[in-house]
Amino acid sequence: MSGVAGDGTLAPSDFRVAAVAFAERWKSAVSALPPWSWIPRPTHPWLSNEVDGYLALENACLLGSSEEKSVGCCGGSEEPNCSGDDEPVDDATLVQSSRDDVHYYDFHIIYDSSYRVPVLYFRAYCGDGRTLLLNEFEGDLPADSSEALVKSKWTFITQEASHPYLNRPWYKLHPCGTSECIKLLFQSDASIRTTSGAAELYLLSWFSVVGRLVGLGIPYEMMKCENNT
Repeated sequence: MSGVAGDGTLAPSDFRVAAVAFAERWKSAVSALPPWSWIPRPTHPWLSNEVDGYLALENACLLGSSEEKSVGCCGGSEEPNCSGDDEPVDDATLVQSSRDDVHYYDFHIIYDSSYRVPVLYFRAYCGDGRTLLLNEFEGDLPADSSEALVKSKWTFITQEASHPYLNRPWYKLHPCGTSECIKLLFQSDASIRTTSGAAELYLLSWFSVVGRLVGLGIPYEMMKCENNT
């Protein structure tokens, strides 16, 4: 592994290794949400991305209009249960989960060859498959998310961006300032950039910032995994 560049960018080969390591740590530390999976790049003539795939976390759900929003895995053909594995079952949550106010989310972490950084793509949709517009799902986002996105100098939500692999409209957090943000994070100790686990730390640090904007924060257990390596 070549480490992290001084300008805050990440090499394509390092992204692949870091992404797989990130997915493994997530799986070990997070049980209430679906796992991240490495998806091989589809074979299409218009694809020219340097990386042979991307990370995907799909079928997570939120209760859109409930007073207490829940997040979790909503897989299978039956009505989704959005309660975490370690939480007691709440009848009220089960009732709400069967209503139309359940919003499903797919998240993809994709390497951007132009900016040479990871980018978070996502889409939101109802149980019937209808895609939600930003003003329909923004209430699902953390309370401070909208304000943070407005004030942020390094990212913002791009509406209806084209997914580089699926060639469909998705939302994304624009990567225009990602390299500068990571550069500042690593600035306190430049030697970290050349360590064997630098790329994994890069992806973890990046996601700890962008993930919370869409309700996917890095759990303490996952950070502890990092500290133990």
